[in-house]
Amino acid sequence: MDAVVQFTSQSQGRDRIFRATQYACALSIYLLRNKIGRKELVVKLKSLEAAMSAGRKLFRLGNTINSIEAAKRTMQLSDRVLRLCLTAANMTRALYFVCDNALWGRNVGLIRDINKERWSLNASRCYFASLVMSLSRDVYVILQLMSQRARDRHFRQKMDAHLNENPEVAGVVIPQLDAFLFLLLEIIKSQPAVALDTLKNICDLFIPLDRLGIYRSNAGVVGFCGLISSLIGIVTLAQPKFKIKP
Repeated sequence: MDAVVQFTSQSQGRDRIFRATQYACALSIYLLRNKIGRKELVVKLKSLEAAMSAGRKLFRLGNTINSIEAAKRTMQLSDRVLRLCLTAANMTRALYFVCDNALWGRNVGLIRDINKERWSLNASRCYFASLVMSLSRDVYVILQLMSQRARDRHFRQKMDAHLNENPEVAGVVIPQLDAFLFLLLEIIKSQPAVALDTLKNICDLFIPLDRLGIYRSNAGVVGFCGLISSLIGIVTLAQPKFKIKP
């Protein structure tokens, strides 16, 4: 119970609970949209989804400063690739929050002279750019871990034994590809933080892809991907050992 209280007392914790609820509603609305006896429930879910979205915008008012501070920290990283990817991800995320805050101000009537559609499109572009840079970091970290593991003598013996035990597979599939997949699976199993962050970013990527028209899916796919990424976010916040570093 203490862990639950501590989690919900954090603004990030409340935001992620709201986000999970929002996308759960979106997914449920999509699944129930053609159910004749569920129209009243769909109306209630739409109202709840809108309330969760509005609440999240309020929680995110201070996130621009947080992202800028995070960018300042990542600029001090010694690894040039990580420094570039994470700094770019944090700065584009900061721009996303600027657009998001402006949209919130427009919705509550504090700001009037802005084009809501244009600012929403710019927010999606910044969100997309941030996710691309975050995914680039994930791929780089995975490749680095794979390179380190491949140089380990004991692991190479294990991988050779795996290939020798499956000669029929190695004969059909390119041996190098089989070894690559074996190595990749080992990294995913041994580094859950990296695997979860990669999965989260991939799921999140469907949201701006759909909004920008780059890859059209549907409300069900967006709701499902948003729900999965939200649940991963809750897990990583509740259990810091599953959060990728840096």
